[in-house]
Amino acid sequence: MKILISGTTGLVGSALVPYLIAQGHQIVRLVRKQGELLEGEVRWNPEQGTIDSESLSGIDAAVHLAGENIGAKRWSVAQKQRIRDSRVNGTTLLAEALAKLNPMPKVLASASALGYYGDQGDSMLPENASPSTDFLGESTQAWEQATEPASNAGIRVVTMRFGLVLDAKADLIKKTLPLFKAGLGGKLGSGRQYMSWIVLNDLTRAIEHALVTPELKGPVNMSSPSPLSNHKYTKAMGKILSRPTLFAVPTFMLRLSVGEMAGAMTASVRMDSAKLIDSGFQFKHPDLESTLREILGRP
Repeated sequence: MKILISGTTGLVGSALVPYLIAQGHQIVRLVRKQGELLEGEVRWNPEQGTIDSESLSGIDAAVHLAGENIGAKRWSVAQKQRIRDSRVNGTTLLAEALAKLNPMPKVLASASALGYYGDQGDSMLPENASPSTDFLGESTQAWEQATEPASNAGIRVVTMRFGLVLDAKADLIKKTLPLFKAGLGGKLGSGRQYMSWIVLNDLTRAIEHALVTPELKGPVNMSSPSPLSNHKYTKAMGKILSRPTLFAVPTFMLRLSVGEMAGAMTASVRMDSAKLIDSGFQFKHPDLESTLREILGRP
């Protein structure tokens, strides 16, 4: 397939492009850079609402990954607006452009996230679970709804609700690994909150699966079938690194440190991956400890 991809320089995009090329697909990168474009690049500017639609002709599928990193900065009013706008405006622009193509691509796989659900305790969360009414929940709902110009035009749309992505380059690992290695790692808040996670190479495979599986559409939880508590994640890291995990970061300390973002860091989200599995997808890394050992290079 000829596949258009936005967000190719991010964690997921930078892994997805070489994976899809290795599977025999042709890649077109949607980029915002200035100056001369390389072969296989198409320019757009979500902030200005511009996209080179003529250069999109002939694509079979699109994967939309672009958006502001929610953990990049403290959530000021302005930063929250940037996070929302980067998702909603960019998705709307792309969905409208795809809907006007003749012929249209067969499928749009658009990123979404576990923030859709918010803190729901121990409840298993299938895709039809109620969304959260907090900032991330509202923003994620609007993000998914922004794909409607494509679905209304007859394009099959998959909104991919990513779990926490595990990889050596992912913030969750990269920012906390030095603390765990120093014996200073610990649970966040109560530690009872569920973490829904997926290893990066399973995620790239799941995205391709969404593109090539005609019966898969609408929201899809892309998360391991084995969500677990933050406390168990912390213990697994300590065991693998042979370091104690006696410390804990109280919720009030998180709020002092990162502000409103602390709520997202301690939210309990137990995603149900049955829809993805029932469509024929098989996880290669469903177990957390073996996954972390592979990521950290620890036998």
